Amino acid sequence: MSQTKLRVGILFGGKSVEHEVSLISAKNVIDAMDKDKYEIVLIAIDKQGEWHLKQSGEFLAFAEDAKRVHLHGEKQTLALLPKQERKELVGYCGDQLQGRLALDVIFPILHGPMGEDGTMQGLLTLANIPFVGAGVLGSAIGMDKDVMKRLLRDAKIPIGKFITVMKHQRETLDFESVSQEIGLPFFVKPANAGSSVGVSKVSCESEFKNAMDLAFLYARKVLLEEFIPGREIECSVLGNDHPIASLPGEVIPQHEFYSYEAKYLDEQGALFQIPVQLPPELVKKVQMMSIEVFQALCCEGMARIDFFLKENGDLLVNEINTIPGFTKISMYPKNWEASGIAYSELIDRLIALAIDRHAQESCLATSITTISDIKISEQV
Repeated sequence: MSQTKLRVGILFGGKSVEHEVSLISAKNVIDAMDKDKYEIVLIAIDKQGEWHLKQSGEFLAFAEDAKRVHLHGEKQTLALLPKQERKELVGYCGDQLQGRLALDVIFPILHGPMGEDGTMQGLLTLANIPFVGAGVLGSAIGMDKDVMKRLLRDAKIPIGKFITVMKHQRETLDFESVSQEIGLPFFVKPANAGSSVGVSKVSCESEFKNAMDLAFLYARKVLLEEFIPGREIECSVLGNDHPIASLPGEVIPQHEFYSYEAKYLDEQGALFQIPVQLPPELVKKVQMMSIEVFQALCCEGMARIDFFLKENGDLLVNEINTIPGFTKISMYPKNWEASGIAYSELIDRLIALAIDRHAQESCLATSITTISDIKISEQV
């Protein structure tokens, strides 16, 4: 590890419909990082899935426009080289080796499939590189809303009614049976997409087929969820073995629901109350439930937990986001700012948590050890 600055790889972009959100989040993180502490390496994944080393500065075009933002500048193809002592990126230009770049830690700012779902986390684990955020299991669980909800249900954590439909089961489902089971209106959403991509609100039978068609464009498994009237509360969690929860915030959508457009394309798409105005005992309940969810779903590093607060005071978990947005209007960093942890300090803590977890995992045995071996080592 570097004796002066930590060399941090910022990994962003990706083959996902949330590619543009990742670009904007990455720029915000890079701008906020302490350049006296960190040497920043920009690692961009384009929409075709190729990795590129980008130079700092103008690496994005239309960086402030979520509709038009895209990668900019020359590309140098990268590959990961797993090594026990030295975690390296290898750069190529065509077939020519351009050089090796050692890294201390990677901060993945990737959203959606092939970035937030455990696939990237598995690659980084195999490459022996510390990385920010949940590991393979927590990432995969958090991304699959069906598995997530089943685990929360088993942990006796309150959630709304839902139906899971695989693509090959679609013809066995009809609007009348769904509406009888979970009520009207209801939401149709891909099971493994984020940022409200592919989500529709269904109020009548004529809307049902189009909603299912849209959701199945993004996933082979779709969730049908009951509509829960109430306030939308979000809480940020930080930590590994001993996580802490922020003051929660409230999202007040100005659209019919908190859609992708409302989140990222329309500056007036939602209002935010940070921290949320709730009685202290209810704030404490949100925080405690957030940590319960975080631990029940095997998460580490960071996550944002989303709730519905009903008029009768019932609190239901909607979902978890293991790589929450880091744009200027994103709830995860804003909640921590309201809780006394500034954006740059939050980044410091996340990087430290990643390095600490990797150090602990590196101490685990990789060969068969017996009790007698342990006793001998203690005597020595």
